[in-house]
Amino acid sequence: MTAIKPFLLDLTDEEIEAFGRGAADVLRSGMLLLGEQTREFEAAFAAYVGTRFAIALSSGTAALEILLRIRGVEGRTVLVPTNTNFATAAAVLRAGGRVRYLDMDPATFAPTLALVEDALERLAGEDVAGLFWVHIGGVISPELPEVVAFCRRHGLFVFEDAAHAHGSTLGGIKAGALADGAAFSFFPTKVMTTGEGGMITTDVPEVDELARSYRNQGKRGGAFGGLHHELGNSFRLTEVGAVLGRIQLAKLPNLLARRRRAFDLITAALDRAGLAYVSTAHMAAASNYKLIVPLPPGRTAAEVRTAVAADGVILGGAVYEIPCHRQPVFAGIDLDAELPNADIWCPRHICPPLTSGMPDEHAERVGATLARHLA
Repeated sequence: MTAIKPFLLDLTDEEIEAFGRGAADVLRSGMLLLGEQTREFEAAFAAYVGTRFAIALSSGTAALEILLRIRGVEGRTVLVPTNTNFATAAAVLRAGGRVRYLDMDPATFAPTLALVEDALERLAGEDVAGLFWVHIGGVISPELPEVVAFCRRHGLFVFEDAAHAHGSTLGGIKAGALADGAAFSFFPTKVMTTGEGGMITTDVPEVDELARSYRNQGKRGGAFGGLHHELGNSFRLTEVGAVLGRIQLAKLPNLLARRRRAFDLITAALDRAGLAYVSTAHMAAASNYKLIVPLPPGRTAAEVRTAVAADGVILGGAVYEIPCHRQPVFAGIDLDAELPNADIWCPRHICPPLTSGMPDEHAERVGATLARHLA
């Protein structure tokens, strides 16, 4: 029995050959950074998302940190969902800010406007700059437009952590264009990849200019020498990475269509079995990076992982099994936060394999296996 795994690097032989030609062109040019491939990738990504600008970077983590540095969060508070990747909270600390946590709604695995309002009331004595909104699994909460409007009325920024959400769309607007700026990741496991890499999307010319400076050791104007204006870093995407990014972006609609097909086949089996999962029905399109399945009472993730593995279904990483407020590196941060939903549901959900390379029979087998073990 073939094991169904949660990761696939989706490249055809023709695309691998095209990548080889593009990489060879880069090497022959001698321009390994900040060249034509990066510029073309940025332009295409901005056009896809629907923003004026896109700035290619070495990682999604760098994108998060740069957005915060440009906004000037040093000494200020930034709200962060606790059920997110280490990078979201770590970026706030690296930018000199204070992390304060938001709980999650089990229906979306995202916060709600009410949770944001409660957090602001709890933190009334602190200088709150804004918040990160994480599109967990590629799901955009239906409350996000209300949250953005509320925060703008109160002078708070909302940055999208869109690491999971390439192509996710709510109300005709894609992730990356829904708030005050966004950070994408192109890590190998993501919907599309550059190997390592990330992207900032923005409509603000000043953010575009400063982000390009921060990624290049504080040098403005794309310079490789001369003056350093910001305390930047070496956050540049390689030209070879941009070659891969352009290939992946060109096929992204196809990748998303095949993920949607797999999502629909798996969830059809869950529906027949009466099992819950985080829905994307309110969205015009979803990246379907993860299918989030809360576990029935009395079941543990470890138990289910072992059981379905025996049937050849290998579960993917959860989102996230250990929330930030339970991570040792963040010990001592926001100790008075009450995060009951995260404490309940972070350890009590699974994410089955879901890739753009799944044949129908694999998706149907995943759905049937989950139904058999969870119903």
